[in-house]
Amino acid sequence: MAGNNAYIAEIIRDEISSMELEAAVAEANRSGTDLLDVLAGQGHDKRQLFSRIAAHCGIESVSLNTTVPPSSAAQLLDPETARRYQIVPLKTGQFAFGTPTDIEMLDTLRYLLPEPVEFFAALPEEISAALSRLYPAVDPDAESVIERMNTEEQQHPGTDAPILETDQDGDEPIIKLVNVLILEGFKQRASDIHLEPLSTRFRVRYRIDGTLREIEGPPRRLHPSVISRLKIMAGMKISEKRLPQDGRIEIRVTGRPLDLRVSSIPTNHGESIVMRILDKQNLTLGLPNLGFNEDDRKTFERLIQYPDGIILITGPTGSGKTTSLYACLNHLNKPDRKIITVEDPVEYQLSGINQVHVRADIGLSFSAALRSMLRQAPNIIMIGEIRDKETAEIAVNAALTGHLVLSTLHTNDAPSAVTRLVDIGVKPFLVSSSVRGIIAQRLVRTICEQCKTTCVPTESERQLVGPVSNLWKGGGCSVCGHTGYLGRKGIFELMNINDPLRHMIYSGATSTELRAEARAQGMRTLREDGMQKVAQGISTVNEILRVTMRDEN
Repeated sequence: MAGNNAYIAEIIRDEISSMELEAAVAEANRSGTDLLDVLAGQGHDKRQLFSRIAAHCGIESVSLNTTVPPSSAAQLLDPETARRYQIVPLKTGQFAFGTPTDIEMLDTLRYLLPEPVEFFAALPEEISAALSRLYPAVDPDAESVIERMNTEEQQHPGTDAPILETDQDGDEPIIKLVNVLILEGFKQRASDIHLEPLSTRFRVRYRIDGTLREIEGPPRRLHPSVISRLKIMAGMKISEKRLPQDGRIEIRVTGRPLDLRVSSIPTNHGESIVMRILDKQNLTLGLPNLGFNEDDRKTFERLIQYPDGIILITGPTGSGKTTSLYACLNHLNKPDRKIITVEDPVEYQLSGINQVHVRADIGLSFSAALRSMLRQAPNIIMIGEIRDKETAEIAVNAALTGHLVLSTLHTNDAPSAVTRLVDIGVKPFLVSSSVRGIIAQRLVRTICEQCKTTCVPTESERQLVGPVSNLWKGGGCSVCGHTGYLGRKGIFELMNINDPLRHMIYSGATSTELRAEARAQGMRTLREDGMQKVAQGISTVNEILRVTMRDEN
């Protein structure tokens, strides 16, 4: 209930003296901690205070330590929904959650869960423990190492773990723990590993198929040692704890080369590290593997075969734009073509392609690199991202002088990319002359093939998908971590810039007008493309709605 401390303080004002309560609120706001946790640390009964808050909100509280949900309750709610909303099924029609003051959350849950439904409030830590019991997702190897670390912490509380200054024997506990955390992330197909120090614990989370999943973390006292070990591996300065740092780790896991991009940032409770796992095996992705429907794939392949012009891929961070760009380069990489890329940073090294790493600290900006690379007489140019007017103008000029330019933009849909270029400062007539095609994309989770089952669609699902007799969903199994999803594919909105659209861009049409014209010519929106994949048994209605809700609104 962090962030709601003032409201909670009003509810429990009669239980605690004003001076003590004001001091606790100030400490909770300063540290980003729940007010009840601060008060519990000062000796107050957290459960009693929580029950008072729940009663004020008209919700009965329950202890999940005494009212333990049976294992069969896990069948009442899919693991992904349970984890995302931190809600525990108790029995049919009864659920427990940990934020009784969150009215919006209650409204969301009432919409998601079948009626009739009765809610109970339980302490957040009891919710987390119950979810771990009902939906186990941690590999036993990682669990055993972390459990051993936590057991040692209970036997020897408060002792300081040594900070590793040099690489030591592989059997050292900290080295083994770090190796296990990385290996477990790889085994669970994580794209990122998040190591975050909180006020009382060391949180470890993996981003799997675009969503964060928390595993049991090591003891809080081991945080400095783990961070130091990772800094050594990434070639970062151990002594520098006040400034953000970046580094890189190159390792091999089961014979496969992995690159880990490491980023550290100082926080209130110590340094937080995020490791992005770059699996070089993903470089072999071809265009058919991205998830295009057949007609869009053929159109896209035709567009990137043009000798000149700009092809843009748009979407928010984490939507798979870089993967699509690399798939294009793999498709175009032939001995008779010279390809140069400008990237910040170079994420993957591609054989046969000249890649330039932007370094603004020495004056090698996107625009400076682009000017130089044009003198190298390339056929194809890939720009990691068009971010400013100068870069955009160079890209346009390159496209108009016989080069094929591939790049990305941060816009939500394809038509908005046109207005974004104009907003940056490119003249509409230059945009209309140079841009050949724009793709907006998102990544959606795909149904696990191991536990895939059919289900009868509801009337609202038929309205979205079409007149189908059956849909598919994942039941949840050990292969997919009991989520029902395994892997991701793209959904796409492909806008082919033909003559009518070109004239509209030249005349200064808005993105709304461009979208209407493109749809009249057959362009599918992201949601429409997603619903086709639902009908094909690739994903689910809930997943498509989750990813496209903001765009369609």
